[in-house]
Amino acid sequence: MSNTARHRAPRTRWTRRARLATGAASVVLTAALAAYATNWIVGLSANSNGQAQSATISNLTITATATPSPGNTLYPGGSGDVVVTISNPNKFPVTITAVNLPANTTYAAGYSDSGLVTAVSGCNATTNASYVTWTGATGVSGSSHTLTTPLVVAATGQSNNPLTVTFTNEAGMGTSAPLACAGIYFSMPSFTGIAATGGAATATTSPATDTWS
Repeated sequence: MSNTARHRAPRTRWTRRARLATGAASVVLTAALAAYATNWIVGLSANSNGQAQSATISNLTITATATPSPGNTLYPGGSGDVVVTISNPNKFPVTITAVNLPANTTYAAGYSDSGLVTAVSGCNATTNASYVTWTGATGVSGSSHTLTTPLVVAATGQSNNPLTVTFTNEAGMGTSAPLACAGIYFSMPSFTGIAATGGAATATTSPATDTWS
């Protein structure tokens, strides 16, 4: 009897495990059928949709900045760098491909400090003209100049916005510039416009350098 008991015991344990496994599979199958296999087919009403909204469009702002310092500085008959920051208030990147310049008779005003606070009376935009203008400016205001490399300003709140850009040798000083224009800072004449579009694009890393033709 003891031998018979030893042979029957494994069969009894295997049968119990088999019943448990079969029961578990049955529960899973029943749940699956309850979840997916019914005769109540549900469709979709016509014109079912959702709502989206486009972003508003705001203008960019270009301002003078003292950092980084220009690598090329002005002198009579020579050219120098212009450093700016470009701010984009939009929720999408903006790509700038060209700038529009004022006439070459519109001159920069001189200041004794990099913050452009204290004006230098002997080197200004009118009576004691600095003869500092944008490179490529013509006798007609609004001339368009294509950037060598398009500048992409990131969306508001993102890295690289504001974007700092050095326009290499894009300012020129005429040979008639007065002595008072030596060793000072200039507020360049305002751009008259830009060519720019909004949409997905990889932002330009700040600080950047660029030129125009």
